[in-house]
Amino acid sequence: MLRIPTILTADEVLDKAFKKASKAEHKGPTRLETVRETNISKIRSASDVIVSTLGKYVKAFPSIERLSPFYAELIDVTIGKDKLKKSLGAIDWCRGSVARVSREAIGSIAKARSIDDIDNFRRAAYGRISSIVKQIGNELEFVSNARDKIRKFPTVDISVPIIVIAGAPNVGKSQLVGRISTGKPRVAVYPFTTQEISVGVFERKRIRYQVIDTPGLLDRPLEERNAMELRAILALKHLADAIVFVIDPSETCGYTLAQQEHLLSSLKDEFGSTPMVVTENKVDVLRSDSDRPKLSAVSGEGVSELVDEVVRNLADSRKLQQCL
Repeated sequence: MLRIPTILTADEVLDKAFKKASKAEHKGPTRLETVRETNISKIRSASDVIVSTLGKYVKAFPSIERLSPFYAELIDVTIGKDKLKKSLGAIDWCRGSVARVSREAIGSIAKARSIDDIDNFRRAAYGRISSIVKQIGNELEFVSNARDKIRKFPTVDISVPIIVIAGAPNVGKSQLVGRISTGKPRVAVYPFTTQEISVGVFERKRIRYQVIDTPGLLDRPLEERNAMELRAILALKHLADAIVFVIDPSETCGYTLAQQEHLLSSLKDEFGSTPMVVTENKVDVLRSDSDRPKLSAVSGEGVSELVDEVVRNLADSRKLQQCL
């Protein structure tokens, strides 16, 4: 997932190929044979660079069919799997077309009887190769952007218990992830378009747990959710062994308590089979009279107790038993 090479533009691919080709030299028994072999080497060298470069791009992208459902759907939501497949297919077509043009030109040059004919065949081949590569300029740009997004996907170890933090925007989820992982430097932050997703790790009784922050969710139907919210849904759907739903009773997050409660209800309907702990954050701002666990991600009050509760909820999970 993280080893996709830098994708060159169409012009950069051509510059790389023709620069390598310009260094090709051969010495034949006659001037005609010297020119023939040198131009064959030039075309073969340019073609090899383009074919190998584009082939490396196609092979480096992960096969969507072989990915876990989380990453497969994440690519679809973030990039568009059909568009990615189409662009990679176009790049593969270009690779094959350049190889074919190269073979045809080499065959023509091998039969040419004059230096002028050889030069004409080489120039024609260069022109056709350039035209073919430039046809996939947009596809190269698209997969370059796709590569940048894929490299920023969080790396999640699905073999250990995963706790997903959910809630409306600005309720303190990221602060809570950081607070739970306090004292453990293994907290990686991954830029995720305009928002960050944090993956934290903590240990209890020598067992590792991952804590995943998610983009804020709004109280609306699934079909109306934006791409950022859909990523949160994917984490809840495919990764969560337990869910911590964070409520901000002070409403300083910008969303009413009623809106947050309705969001909670919808997530319970959708992910009711996953253990869920509902907690109220920002007790340093407002402490309600509800019987829910309360905490302050800012001061750390109640965080340890929350972690204890979540771990208890995971006690019977198959994944946790495998870690024992």
